[in-house]
Amino acid sequence: MASFQHFPWAKFSILTASLASFMMLSACAKKQETVTLNIGFQKYGLLPIVKERGDLDKALKAKGIEIKWVEFPAGPQLLEGLNVGSVSFGEAGEAPPIFAQAANSNLVYVANQPAAPKAEALIVPKNSNIQSVQDLKGKRVVLNKGSNVHYLLLKVLEANHLKLDDIQVVYLPPADARAAFEKGAVDAWVIWDPFFAAAEQQLGAKVLATGENLVSNHQFYLADRKFAQSHPDVLKAVVNELNTTTQWVSSHQNEAAKLLEKPTGLPLNILETSISRMGFGVKPISNEVAKEQQYVADAFYQQKLIPNQINIQAAILVNQDK
Repeated sequence: MASFQHFPWAKFSILTASLASFMMLSACAKKQETVTLNIGFQKYGLLPIVKERGDLDKALKAKGIEIKWVEFPAGPQLLEGLNVGSVSFGEAGEAPPIFAQAANSNLVYVANQPAAPKAEALIVPKNSNIQSVQDLKGKRVVLNKGSNVHYLLLKVLEANHLKLDDIQVVYLPPADARAAFEKGAVDAWVIWDPFFAAAEQQLGAKVLATGENLVSNHQFYLADRKFAQSHPDVLKAVVNELNTTTQWVSSHQNEAAKLLEKPTGLPLNILETSISRMGFGVKPISNEVAKEQQYVADAFYQQKLIPNQINIQAAILVNQDK
């Protein structure tokens, strides 16, 4: 009797079954290769513009990468999300990553926007008798503790030969700080955009000093260290797309402002002013930027805002194109 394999249809069946199995395995492998990138963002900044435009989603989808957008109220919460693994990438100012690193976070600095020193300022009410920083002696100055503007205040006082002990510091988050500022419960406010632009245009606030010639005020893009090490190609694609987007924003500021009207709830004119003070471009961290961030970290340690000294360079993503 002929064996099963001697029948032509049997060989065809075996070949068909083998081919089907191969295709199923290939499909499973392809599915496993799909990468999901959870991006943390806030209501204002470059990332919400990127989200609204959709170009990054399209660019990464073509590479087999899906984006999940996760909103956070502020930088510290975003970096906590990065630390616990709910997001793998996000944006924050100078201060939040310093506090996160001091708490042994697993973050790495991936890229930054250029300095935007005019996007934060020390302001006083429009009818204030305070005319200079020197006039702040003994006065109540409100700010968000441990934020970028905390460093700005230190530098403004230093430039005017004053110390923190020469003023009365009040720590409040932006919404509460604005309420105190409007009521006259404080004499001055150190704040960043878009709150800064809103105070100028809605309250007629006067500027005593901006960060110009005093601080850099960078926006940083940060990632989970494990994700960064496992998917350097993904991060490179993200940085390239972010850089392209900021170039678009720089020449389409009105359109970019319109994209932020709904998420922020702010008027167009305030958003246009804020965007005009942004730093345009997204590049990998340079040695110079790392040193500037180290200055901020050292200042926070000296003021006992963080419990230990940290080394910023240890958190810089290695093998970047400088």
